[in-house]
Amino acid sequence: MNGAVVTIRDVARVAGCSIATVSRVATGSVPVADATRQRVIAAALSLNFPLGRGPSASRAVLGVLVPSLANPVFAAALAGIERCARLRGVSTVIAQSHYLPEGEDEGVRALMAERPRGLILTVCDPATSRALGEIAAQRLPAATIYNGSGPAGVGSVAVDNRGAMALVVLELLKAGHRRILFVGGRFASSDRSAARHVGYRDALQAVGVRPLPPLEVDFIDAAQDIDLTAALDRHRPTAIAASNDLLAVSAIASLDRMGLSVPRDVSVTGFDGMELATLIRPRLTTVAQPSTAMGMVAASMVLDMAAGARGPEALRVDATLLRGETIGPAPGPQSLSPSANLPTTETPTPCFSD
Repeated sequence: MNGAVVTIRDVARVAGCSIATVSRVATGSVPVADATRQRVIAAALSLNFPLGRGPSASRAVLGVLVPSLANPVFAAALAGIERCARLRGVSTVIAQSHYLPEGEDEGVRALMAERPRGLILTVCDPATSRALGEIAAQRLPAATIYNGSGPAGVGSVAVDNRGAMALVVLELLKAGHRRILFVGGRFASSDRSAARHVGYRDALQAVGVRPLPPLEVDFIDAAQDIDLTAALDRHRPTAIAASNDLLAVSAIASLDRMGLSVPRDVSVTGFDGMELATLIRPRLTTVAQPSTAMGMVAASMVLDMAAGARGPEALRVDATLLRGETIGPAPGPQSLSPSANLPTTETPTPCFSD
């Protein structure tokens, strides 16, 4: 609007409806057709027009956007969010983005139509998310969970994805592995996967080992099937560092179909610490993040922000290395040099810090 003050009339013009209709959507006083409500929400977001922020204009609802409910990690976070919200007398509404930026836009519009107290989101990349930028511009009480740093005014709860991945790759290096393949979700769909790949590179470069080209796979299909045949033929890795536990489990299944044993032939590590990792055999070596606790902390922050009791904070949660049975000695003459001077591996106690 070229710096001009945006009014309800501007929203009505962009949405192609009357001023009264915009008012009805903002207050929720009169039912509005879903298609019309979605147009009004989209217009308000694009114009950075606040559709009501006070308690009288919002419902006792907390909106949550996740990439996919198929990943148990997000389900665990939702459990924490719902638990905290219920204790505060607030319900939760959920939308999925399916790891797509346009899915984030659609999901946020659907959540905004519920006139929530605030929003908790996991987006593809907070630095480029249009939906998150619009939320920040409107100064909606909001926080990301799992993502890296977002725009000013938006809180966050996350682990150090880069540092935690370096920690687990160090375990592979200590076992003598030199050819370690990173298997991750597409970086464009997940800043978490991209950050974990950087951590993988950090660990290898610290001891002079050249990283292999990463294998990026689609998140939605990855849990169903991964065919590692081409990657193993091309790179001959002795270990696989997966960017999450679902991918690690799928990689183990793929190796089994190829007649390879874990960890005798190929070692595998994951990231997330979901319960499934403790049930499979061999038990997965992974990095655990306290997803349920993270959800509770994010919900508490956003509801406090909505009540004017606190501002947005960037909270860092410690991840914990869970040593399982999927790392074995590297096959062949690949043992580490005595002068490699690898750093020691520490298993931190989970805690919250600013």
